[in-house]
Amino acid sequence: MKIILAALRWAVFVIAAFALNFPLISTLITSFKSDGEIAENPSLIIEAPTLENFRKVFAIADRFDITHYLINSVIAATLGSVLAIALAFPAAYAIIRFGVGRRWLLPAVTNLRAIPLIIFGIPIYLIYQRLSLLDTRFGLSLILCLVNLPLVLVLLANAVRDLPQEIEEAARVDGAGTVPLLRYIVLPLSTPVIASSLILAFIYSWNEFLFGLMLTTQNAVPITVGASFFFAASGGGVQWGTAAAVMILSILPPLLLSLFAYRYIGRSLTAGAVKG
Repeated sequence: MKIILAALRWAVFVIAAFALNFPLISTLITSFKSDGEIAENPSLIIEAPTLENFRKVFAIADRFDITHYLINSVIAATLGSVLAIALAFPAAYAIIRFGVGRRWLLPAVTNLRAIPLIIFGIPIYLIYQRLSLLDTRFGLSLILCLVNLPLVLVLLANAVRDLPQEIEEAARVDGAGTVPLLRYIVLPLSTPVIASSLILAFIYSWNEFLFGLMLTTQNAVPITVGASFFFAASGGGVQWGTAAAVMILSILPPLLLSLFAYRYIGRSLTAGAVKG
């Protein structure tokens, strides 16, 4: 009976994993098929694997430079994530330890994330236009920071709440001020949650499409927007093989990062869930 139950659990797991990842699997297989095989063989079986689609992606770099789009995404997502951590960490400490805006600031910032981002599109575009931030990597990084700030603030607030106050009280008795306390006590103890929050913020920043489409045109176009250019990159309709290759290349950085740091991500999502 135990063997049967274990086999059933694994069967359910395999079916669920395949169903959830079917779009990714299908895209990956399509990227290794020629245009002719894609038209004749829509199944998940590859009869003649080829790297021609990936070669095409880099061959048309004069019109659609995927390397440039990837660099834009890396810079914007990294800077946006770091800025979100830099703003949220001291804010989380002030909210939890000193009660600054505990009743209204934290709920207000958190609830902003539940509002559809398109509502902020026109005001942000006008502000960026006035400040000459349109189509700049720094401007894209700022908006990615704001998008991730509510999530990062909640995660760090839960992390600070879980820290033992006795350690901080002992440091204050020894004469430590707030800044040294944050730097030498709270920051090292919160490193795992900060790292996981940084990873989550990077992944969400990488996947942001709306503001990348609205606020960039050429110089700072992220990969999420740039990938859509390849659907008709060679003319004559959608080039599914080329488009699939671009999508696979565009998801590699966050995918590899997620596989490498999935334990930290799980730890951050459960931070503050268990007390005692």
